[in-house]
Amino acid sequence: MGIYLDPGNESFRSAISSDIYVDKTGLLEILNDRLGKEKRFFAVSRARRFGKSMVAGMIKAYYSIGCDSREIFAPYRIARSTDFEEHLNKYHVLHIDMATYLNAAGKDENPVDLMNDEVLKDFREAYPELMDGIKTLPKAAEAVWKKDGIRFVVIIDEWECIIRDAKNDVDLITHYLKYLRGFFKTEESKEFLALGYITGILPIKKFDGESAMNNFIEYTMISPKQLAPYFGFSDQEVQDLCVERPYMSMDDIRRWYDGYLMKHIAPDRTVEYLHMYNPNSLVCAFTDGECESYWKNTGAFAGLNDYIGLNMDGLKDTVLKLLAGESCPVDTSGYQNDLTSFKCRDDVLTALIHMGYLGYDVRTEEAYIPNEEVREVFSSAIKVGDWTEIAEALRGSDELLKATWAGDAEKVAVTIEKSHQDYTSILEYHDENSLALAIQMSYYTARKHYVVVRELPAGKGFADIAFIPKKGSDKPAMIVELKRNDDADSAVSQIHDRNYAGQLRDYGSEILLVGISYDKAGKKYGCIIESIGK
Repeated sequence: MGIYLDPGNESFRSAISSDIYVDKTGLLEILNDRLGKEKRFFAVSRARRFGKSMVAGMIKAYYSIGCDSREIFAPYRIARSTDFEEHLNKYHVLHIDMATYLNAAGKDENPVDLMNDEVLKDFREAYPELMDGIKTLPKAAEAVWKKDGIRFVVIIDEWECIIRDAKNDVDLITHYLKYLRGFFKTEESKEFLALGYITGILPIKKFDGESAMNNFIEYTMISPKQLAPYFGFSDQEVQDLCVERPYMSMDDIRRWYDGYLMKHIAPDRTVEYLHMYNPNSLVCAFTDGECESYWKNTGAFAGLNDYIGLNMDGLKDTVLKLLAGESCPVDTSGYQNDLTSFKCRDDVLTALIHMGYLGYDVRTEEAYIPNEEVREVFSSAIKVGDWTEIAEALRGSDELLKATWAGDAEKVAVTIEKSHQDYTSILEYHDENSLALAIQMSYYTARKHYVVVRELPAGKGFADIAFIPKKGSDKPAMIVELKRNDDADSAVSQIHDRNYAGQLRDYGSEILLVGISYDKAGKKYGCIIESIGK
């Protein structure tokens, strides 16, 4: 048993010994079905902290000939599979984490060569008689297979970190991809490889529209196929965790962490759409007993400003719409799966989908901000970035909300007027849709207390913006009606005449009717706030 070659099961044993472990061993049934077949190459890309490393530890614990894992798998789903014993600890396993070598390489060191030399030490220690003259891992694996006839399962974690983090080093990337083809694309590797499994944040890099390793089947945030349930926690799994921990509210958990909608193709080829949650955030929330954003300290956060700062094709306008709770269409097909080849707004949005900062609805081909956790990350990125006016408007949102609750119509009008001016560099000032968007953004922090709905069907029409209190909130429900080139009185009158408030009578004892007018000529706002009882 070595560190990289035929490793033990310690990492998976640690995972199942944690306070929270959700059984994902069903994935092994899918892998067992592909062993030795043509479609035995898996490229799994998921956002950070979506359980990729835990699953890699599970795979090596199950297949590695270097340990006995029967006991630790016995309580889980895979143990009930008919081929559980057939494949348990029957393969050579090679497990490599490329991020280790990228981080360890000195200024003039090649991380690929560093990895190769370090992992070869395991082969030389285990099979000294076979390693004379062998300089690469694929050749070492081939020599071992020829000796004992036992095939290899090769697992590479963070496989694309070189492409992602050394994105400008074309020579290194080219050398790395050529090296990987030695594992997965040669005639020799077809003989000694039972399974290839690589994980990363981004899908496989494209060259001239083609994947650099086209024998891999890709399972991504956009197209997870059969693997959708095995990365992240499903809605049912989260509900079960909440039952065991009644101090956590399922409503709060959904608001903070739900929103990744994934198309799952079941074994019988039926299709379902699963709500998946970031497992690291869930574990942190259950451990701390508090819902908050646990993504702020990840490496990807540091680069978020760089991406949204690329104001391609009105990207900032799109981000504002996303922050306001809207969905935006995105064409994901042209993205080259790196962080340097952005050619349009859609490429940046697609990168953010893969990184977990946006959700994606494959049914409508639209992107959206999935939950409160990610919304906070975007807000933080804007506040420390170069969006000075927008950051100032977001900071004033709390004061606007308090003024509305207090019935201070004059302050509401002044605050919204300033906020709208802050957005004029991005939004078309007089456009009616932009006006509503500016109002939503002005009330940005209201989402802590409300579900915000534009064009809510109510009474005899559609209320412009409804603020529906969240469960457990003591805040009043609110209806906001907008009028251009008219007065705020007519806005409130319309709320009454069309009975918009009737839709909100089940929410609390008070409803605020907020009429807001906008004078296009003078660029001035007016406001009237009326409180009515339930």
